[in-house]
Amino acid sequence: MFDRLAAYLDSIRARDPAPRSRWEILLYPGVLALGLHRVAHWLFEAKLYFLARLVNHFSRFLTAIDIHPGATIGKNFFIDHGFTVIGETALIGDNVTIYQCVTLGGTNPTNGVGGKRHPTIEDNVIIGSGAQVIGPITVGNRARIGANAVVTDDVPEGATMIGLKARSTLVPAEQWLREFIPYGTPCDDPCEEAAGVGRDCVEKLEGELAALRAEIAELRQATGARAVPAPRRKRTGS
Repeated sequence: MFDRLAAYLDSIRARDPAPRSRWEILLYPGVLALGLHRVAHWLFEAKLYFLARLVNHFSRFLTAIDIHPGATIGKNFFIDHGFTVIGETALIGDNVTIYQCVTLGGTNPTNGVGGKRHPTIEDNVIIGSGAQVIGPITVGNRARIGANAVVTDDVPEGATMIGLKARSTLVPAEQWLREFIPYGTPCDDPCEEAAGVGRDCVEKLEGELAALRAEIAELRQATGARAVPAPRRKRTGS
């Protein structure tokens, strides 16, 4: 048991350069939330639902992380910081990393049948801060979900998803081959390319707007010139 705990803490240390020792990692809210979830999940599977919920609420009070007791979580799961929500039917594989303010949310079926409502996150996935992964979708092995992305469709294995609604973006091979990318988003090419496209679109729209304004001004000037009546001549007495 001690060896498994040590291996888990070392897996976190490999992904987070901040801690100086294993003892420090034990104080992480994500580690505490996962430990309490293991207890709550065991109670949930034993159909002791009230006790499972009690442990869940106690964990949320301590850590600001809400993991439903029914969620199934694999090995070496790491939540970096708090304010994360994981739904009841979520399935999380091994070596998954989630940053703060992430939601693994569910759909609300109109037929009233619960079933699988939450995402399946396969092994080695990284989900950036603020991302929303919604519905009974599958996020493939080694996929990266960028910060604040909204994902509602299946994510292919190895894909990097960015944006709202999230779209897949190509990353350089040397980035993709890295074992771990903080926040799930490479810091160079994808964001810069997207930003460049955005700037080009804005400049194009601003040019079109300026041309339209010039045409409107010319039309107003031409219409105004026709509408102004000619000045009346003063009558002179005989």
